[in-house]
Parts: sequence; structure tokens; C-alpha cells
Amino acid sequence: MAGRRVLVTGATSGIGLATALELARAGFRVTGTARTPQKAQALSDAAADAGCVVDPLVLDVCDAEAVTEAVHRMSATDGGGPWAVVNNAGHAQAGAVEDVDDEKAWRQLAVNLVAPVRIARLVLPGMRERGGGRIVNISSFSGRITNPFMGWYAASKSGLEAISDALRMEAAQFGVRVVLVEPGAFRTGIWARGVADLPTAGQPAYGHLSDLGQALLDKSATMPGPEPVARTVRHALTAARPRARYLVGADVKLAVLLERLLPTAAADKAKAIRTGIRRPQTVPEKVLGELITRFT
Repeated sequence: MAGRRVLVTGATSGIGLATALELARAGFRVTGTARTPQKAQALSDAAADAGCVVDPLVLDVCDAEAVTEAVHRMSATDGGGPWAVVNNAGHAQAGAVEDVDDEKAWRQLAVNLVAPVRIARLVLPGMRERGGGRIVNISSFSGRITNPFMGWYAASKSGLEAISDALRMEAAQFGVRVVLVEPGAFRTGIWARGVADLPTAGQPAYGHLSDLGQALLDKSATMPGPEPVARTVRHALTAARPRARYLVGADVKLAVLLERLLPTAAADKAKAIRTGIRRPQTVPEKVLGELITRFT
């Protein structure tokens, strides 16, 4: 596996940066995409500090023409293109469904769904010609579980999971493995950029939840780092027979289990309470006093 070219999108922060460094240290020749020259330089510097090399590529994954040109250029210089792709670049569009307009919704789908599928489509001919390759799509717990105020993000990740399932079956005959990595809550910075459309004070329907965005940011600051996700990606690229899906994080494993076991109404109620849409039921003071008297 060492020495093979891997393209990692969104490699300048969070899961993408951790993955690019993890793979480079493992001996892969890594190309990491960055949206600006400044971020590309920061990526090179981070790799140097980590004692490895990552080749930066300035690229907006939503620019179809630029992505096509970049993949064709890699194909010409790398013997048919990258051996593997890690589709990590992502955007989290938060907000109530009725508050997210068409432009923002399309942007969410363009980054999280259309872009990774486009890249997969472009690299597949080279992989097929070589008789093998790997495509790792970074999904999310939201690909399995939908929470209030994350509808569009969940839609994009659910879509990515569905199309990855189809691609996995289609590409297997050519020796190409398609893998989904589904991280739980990790410290990536994606939430800091995606909470602008969460409820704000004064909104007629959801204004009473105006502290939700700050609560999410506060929680994200205490989340664990993304290194476990990066190690999972490395395993998906080095295992002879990688699994179709990897859940990463105890939180997402528990959440998926509960989603399977709880009736939909119970799961909906729990999520509504957690986000503040509903208040948890409280025991009336009189009843509570009677219970204390009875059992003490």
C-alpha cells in the first residue's frame, strides 16, 4: 500500500488534516485539497511539522471544471490517477427546515453529495483500468440519525450513504472498494461555520431556542480530536477486505443502537427534549412529596 497516491479533499483542518497526516506518515503519497493558497501553505507547514509530506492542491470541490482538470492532470502524472480518494470536504448547514433558503440548501447538497460523487465518477475509469482502488466517503452520524435543526445536513449525508451503497455494489466487480466512515462528535470546526441559521432571538417560531447555537459551539470545543477517524480511514485503505461501514465513536454507536431500539415517537421526543423544543416532564411537587413520604 505504501507509496500509492491518495487524494484527500478538505485536508486543511479537522478530519481532513488529521487524515492527510496519518496517511502520509503511513507511507502514502498524499495530495490534500485546500480552497485557498494560504490554506495550502498552512497544510504544507503542518505536514512538515509532523515530519511528513503532503502535496497541497488548491481546489474548490464544487467547481466542476477545476475538479475535472485536476483529476485529469493527476491521471497523466500518476499512472491513471489516484489509487484512493478520501472524500472528506464537507459543510454543515444548520437551521430549521423552514429557515434554510434554496441557495443554502443547494450549497449543502453540492458540497456534501454532488462533489464527492463527481470525484468518484472521475477517478473510477483509472481505478477500473488498474483493476483496483479505494473510495472512502466521510459521512456522519447524521447519515443514520436525523436531529431537529439539522435536516439539510442529514439529507446530504443520507444521500451520500445511499449513493455509496449503490457505488459499492457497482464498482466491486472491478476491484474497487467503496467504504463509508461515519464519525460521531469530534472536534473539527465544521460547526463553527455552520450555525448561522440556527434559531435567533426574535424569530416567531423558534426564537425561544436562540441559545442553541452557542450551546452547540460550547459543546464542540470539548469534543475529542479527530485522530480516531483518521486511523479508521488508514485501516480502510490498508485492510485487505475493509468493511462497508465504520462507525467511529462510542456516542454514535450508542445513538445508532438506540435509534434501532426505540419507537419513533420515543426517539422523536428524546431529540426534541435534547434540543429544547420540548421540556422534559416533571413530577408535580405534591406527588413528589407523597412518593418521598411513602418510600422513606
